[in-house]
Amino acid sequence: MQDLYKQYKKLLFKLAYQLTGSVSDAEDAVQDVFVKVHDVPRERLTQPKAFLCKMVTNHCKDMMKSARKQREEYYGEWLPEPFLMLNDDSTEALERDDLLSYGMLVLLENLTTSERAVFILREALGFNYNEIAELMEKSEVSCRKLFSRASAKMGRIADEPVQIHPESQQWVHGFMGALKKGNMDQLLSLLDQDVVLVADGGGKVVATVHPVVSRERVGRYLLGGMRKAAMFGEGTTVEMGEVNGEAAILMRSEDSAVNGVLLFHFEDGKIHNIYIVRNPDKLGHIF
Repeated sequence: MQDLYKQYKKLLFKLAYQLTGSVSDAEDAVQDVFVKVHDVPRERLTQPKAFLCKMVTNHCKDMMKSARKQREEYYGEWLPEPFLMLNDDSTEALERDDLLSYGMLVLLENLTTSERAVFILREALGFNYNEIAELMEKSEVSCRKLFSRASAKMGRIADEPVQIHPESQQWVHGFMGALKKGNMDQLLSLLDQDVVLVADGGGKVVATVHPVVSRERVGRYLLGGMRKAAMFGEGTTVEMGEVNGEAAILMRSEDSAVNGVLLFHFEDGKIHNIYIVRNPDKLGHIF
């Protein structure tokens, strides 16, 4: 059993994290599944990868159903929990190619649990349709339809590759510089005309409750918040980092604790979406 855990824990964590949008829920799901596997007869584990992925998928689908009701009662906008990439052999050491972009994780919230599961299995983890059909206990045709519907809801063409923009680090570096200097013109030049900013404070810290839309309003919101230090608190410092495999901005308090993470989605060389995670419950894995 220990060998199975070592071999598949990272794969199962990747699957669970993208299904739930929560690091802690993903860790719990993986642990719960391995506890249950102890009671599974060995003859049922002839294909351990498929068996374990199926268990994690079903476990997370149950968690997602419960989470939807909680998110309906959530204060303000709900965003997925950001995740720091580590370069070691722990559960957290994920490969970029196996993770959807943060912007894609946000869009996954528009999907049903089955659509989300099929999309992640296919798009992020590279399962073929007959494997997905077996895991989901559906026909291959049904899984293809689920993937197509999921892609349409997310504004994508089915099987169109999702790639992290290689220029993102350059753009995020310029964005951070504009914030530090308070340079409105430079900031606006980086933003799409219809840029949307979404912040998640969970009702526990200062954060806008509703999305901020349009280049000028987003620019004013960001620079106004920086000048007053109301968005993140006095003594906050700004630095570049890599979160969810992408260039991001980390905001640190005087004691070096992360009190905000800014992530971005790019389209046509401009920042199209900005996501600010401030809820302290979602920042415990960022350091």
